[in-house]
Amino acid sequence: MASKKRHKTKYAGVFYLEGISATGKPEKIYYIRYRKQGKAIEEKAGRQYQDDMTPARASGLRSQRTEGNELTNDEQRIKDQAQKMAETGKYTIERLWQEYKLNRTPGKSRDTDEGRYKKYIQPIFGNREPKNIIKLDVDRERIKLLKKLSPQSVKHVLNLFTWIINYGTKNNLCQGISFHIQKPSVNNEKTEDLTPDQLENLLKAIEEDENIDVGNMMKMALYTGMRRGEMFKLQWRNVNLDTGFILLKDPKGGLDQKVPINDMARDLLNSIVQTKSFFVFPGRNGGQRTTTGVAGRRIRESAGLPKDFRPMHGLRHVYASMLASSGKVDMYVLQKLMTHKSPKMTQRYAHLRDDALKSGAGQIDDIFKHLAKEDKFIKFK
Repeated sequence: MASKKRHKTKYAGVFYLEGISATGKPEKIYYIRYRKQGKAIEEKAGRQYQDDMTPARASGLRSQRTEGNELTNDEQRIKDQAQKMAETGKYTIERLWQEYKLNRTPGKSRDTDEGRYKKYIQPIFGNREPKNIIKLDVDRERIKLLKKLSPQSVKHVLNLFTWIINYGTKNNLCQGISFHIQKPSVNNEKTEDLTPDQLENLLKAIEEDENIDVGNMMKMALYTGMRRGEMFKLQWRNVNLDTGFILLKDPKGGLDQKVPINDMARDLLNSIVQTKSFFVFPGRNGGQRTTTGVAGRRIRESAGLPKDFRPMHGLRHVYASMLASSGKVDMYVLQKLMTHKSPKMTQRYAHLRDDALKSGAGQIDDIFKHLAKEDKFIKFK
């Protein structure tokens, strides 16, 4: 500041100091003096060029301050600080997402959810606290999303939204919402199956493909019904060939589960050459795998399977379908083998077991027809 000499103006309580502007030329810096609640206050009103301040404007600002219509600079500073502290303490959806994300295992699933969050949740709800979100807001967003996304995709978005809020309430970070978030109804009872010829072609394509690891994963899905993500995370320490069980840590259903090792799975595991990696099916540099890449699709095409057949999850369905069709495995056992959380999820295979039971019961027809031909019916008196 070039000078600290106070220069009076024609307006009472308004003076200025001479200073230098950002461009280097002389500039007046206006101040106002007044009393508020008996206290003498002197504060800066603004700069001549930077704030477009004039003596008249400074005088008007002084009048507003003395009449109590505006806060003093100190009062405004205290208010801003208090508001900033309050904002820091708020758990908005954005802040809850950041906390929730830290507790998610890194990988494709979390990356996919982060994409959903940034594209569909953050722009609408990111700066809001859950307690201030009303049902109408969510309903409008659901309807809008259904116009451009499939019901399943919208359900994924709203499920993520629900999980974020539930994370906050369960950890006492915020108040929850006062309503249930309605999700679109989805018919996702898709159950892939393969004919004996298709299965034979698939196994042949697996043997001929150059990617042995992905081929082994596909066979493991077919032999055990394990999910793709479960195989990605599978470590050798959780494979016990002595007890004949694989321990699934933190599976989709939540609690740890055990999967029995049958003879085919045992032979497959014994054939895998163990490396320094902890993982049975390691990814790059021995770390956890996050994808099967193009190999799964290539094997599917080589086998001549339909384009909508999912190389990994489809084989899990094939495993369940074969067991149900055998007629030798009841629905409760199948539920445990599939590590389904609810028996409702296993019911999609119930008709296959019913067909097997009908086929078994139908054998009595053949028996009696054979007896009829030989005139050996038992006659009751």
